Amino acid sequence: MKRFLLLLAFLSLPVFAACPGEPINLDIGTPPVVVVKHSLAQRASRLVRFYDAGIIGLGYDGMVKMRDASRLTLPQRQIAEKLIDNENPDRNSLIYALAEAQGGQVCEPAARAAQVKRWKEQFHSGWWIEDAPGKWSIKP
Repeated sequence: MKRFLLLLAFLSLPVFAACPGEPINLDIGTPPVVVVKHSLAQRASRLVRFYDAGIIGLGYDGMVKMRDASRLTLPQRQIAEKLIDNENPDRNSLIYALAEAQGGQVCEPAARAAQVKRWKEQFHSGWWIEDAPGKWSIKP
């Protein structure tokens, strides 16, 4: 019984990498990360036409936001909103999965900052990006 309790205590200890101060590996291939990246990749081609038209953009927090829906018909607006409604939870799930793979909840702020930076770097020239005060500008 004593061995069982020791084993149980050992297994319940949190196992984490020293995340604070350590760089986040955005290319880690744990199953949750792979699944979410696959979901994001499948949706990306449908988002491109809205990025190209300036309808949606990358928010300061790394989430996709509606920027200018004035030129959309109602069905187009519904499509764009549905894409955004599916995209943003997956983006948050990716950040959470990256943090969990590298140390748990304590790594989430670092994982979020690193992933948002990558999304901004990968964003195409001519697409809209929001700055900290909420002002939109075209990425050069």
